[in-house]
Amino acid sequence: MSPTDISTIENSSLYYVLTVCSVVLAVGFLIVSEVIMNNHKKHYPVGAKVKKPPLVVLFLTLAGISIIPFAVLVIRKYLGSISGNYTTLMGTVRLLAQGFLYTFGIFFFTIIFSLPLGLIVAAGKMSKIKTISVIFKVYVSVLRGTPLMLQLLLVYFGPYYLFGISTGNIEIGPFNYRFIASIIGFSLNYAAYFAEIFRGGIQSMPKGQYEAAQVLGFSKMQTYFKIILPQVVKRVLPSVGNEIITLVKDTSLAQVLAVTEMFTQASALASAQVSVMPFIVAGLFYYLMNVIIESVLGVIEKSMSYYS
Repeated sequence: MSPTDISTIENSSLYYVLTVCSVVLAVGFLIVSEVIMNNHKKHYPVGAKVKKPPLVVLFLTLAGISIIPFAVLVIRKYLGSISGNYTTLMGTVRLLAQGFLYTFGIFFFTIIFSLPLGLIVAAGKMSKIKTISVIFKVYVSVLRGTPLMLQLLLVYFGPYYLFGISTGNIEIGPFNYRFIASIIGFSLNYAAYFAEIFRGGIQSMPKGQYEAAQVLGFSKMQTYFKIILPQVVKRVLPSVGNEIITLVKDTSLAQVLAVTEMFTQASALASAQVSVMPFIVAGLFYYLMNVIIESVLGVIEKSMSYYS
């Protein structure tokens, strides 16, 4: 078979269908091998080293063989194109890294401001003073019930249309008002979500905790900060972690204010290069950032598992 014939086969839709089927088969063989291995382990003590039976080795081998067409497709179609455009790829990575600084800045400042604000909103919503409670309930309802993109636009254009204040010349250090408005909008929005998480955690604490603290002579402030809050943090950490990971992806909405964060850069580069590669590289940036955050949150969660 000539190289031309091979190229024709690889460019056909049938080849891509077969490639997808090879991935499905490989995954299926891996699942079957794992099921067999788990059943095999039942006959041994927990923690004992168990050798793979021949049937497991057979299915693992079949999985490796099945994935070959997919590996060939990746190497020939994608890795080959990347190596052929190395200079373009590195330029894309460099420009996206510059946009990533804005993405990280929005993420970092939002976490710094929204977490304590969320605690304040949660406390206000649980206040026994009805007026205060209603105000914070309305705040949470509005912020959670309207799109984040709309809130960003209101924060940016609101000062001018409502009060006639020009925001074009507002700067804090190296940051212009577009960036500042993004942080304000994200912080207000995520504070509402964090507030509900904190409220649920605080209200889930048994009354016995408060009664025991009172018997021991703790004041209300001491009870809250030394007994209740540490336990609440432990309980709500997984939910807070989910919101933090969502925040990383939501930073792309800052493009509506023309903030040159990473997704904005990726869109411009994709249009200029007529290629999807900038979006793939941006996706890797987002994914790696989330992997790091998940790892940090995992370490924190493990350190707080006192009785595990």
